[in-house]
Amino acid sequence: MKLTDKRVIAADRDTVWQALMSAEVLRQCVPGCQDLTGSPEDGFEATVVQKVGPVKATFKGGVTLSDIVEGESCTITGEGKGGAAGFARGSAAIRLSDVPEGTALDYDVEAKVGGKLAQLGSRIIDGFARKMSDQFFDRFKEVVEGPDAADAPGDETQKDTEGKSKSWGKRLFSR
Repeated sequence: MKLTDKRVIAADRDTVWQALMSAEVLRQCVPGCQDLTGSPEDGFEATVVQKVGPVKATFKGGVTLSDIVEGESCTITGEGKGGAAGFARGSAAIRLSDVPEGTALDYDVEAKVGGKLAQLGSRIIDGFARKMSDQFFDRFKEVVEGPDAADAPGDETQKDTEGKSKSWGKRLFSR
């Protein structure tokens, strides 16, 4: 399954790049991620729980970053084994560019599955892969831009001195 799309993020390119390299940001963005540890240099280890059609599985595996051009592009590759459910493999080639609204994040995603998951059929798998990709990049955009000030009370949003919500980057760099 292949997918190409784009998100425009209201943040400068350096902030978007730093978020792509952050284990904490990636953990927040990967749907079903229970744990993600490591670093961009050494790779990340992840535990993800997902339900694909009637199959629910816990996938344990690794995430690596390659083809890194600082501040411009990289490839995020992940592979997880879900025991009897099978395996899932995917990669996203990401490119960043400046646009008037902030940063354009273009990506090409490729996903493969095997085992019981592959028996579900390409319609289910393709739909699931598209949904996972959309969720990841939508969450990434939200985390980097920061939640709106109108979000529900009780969230963990930090506010600046004027009471406005701080984005991930502003929270990180204002400490």
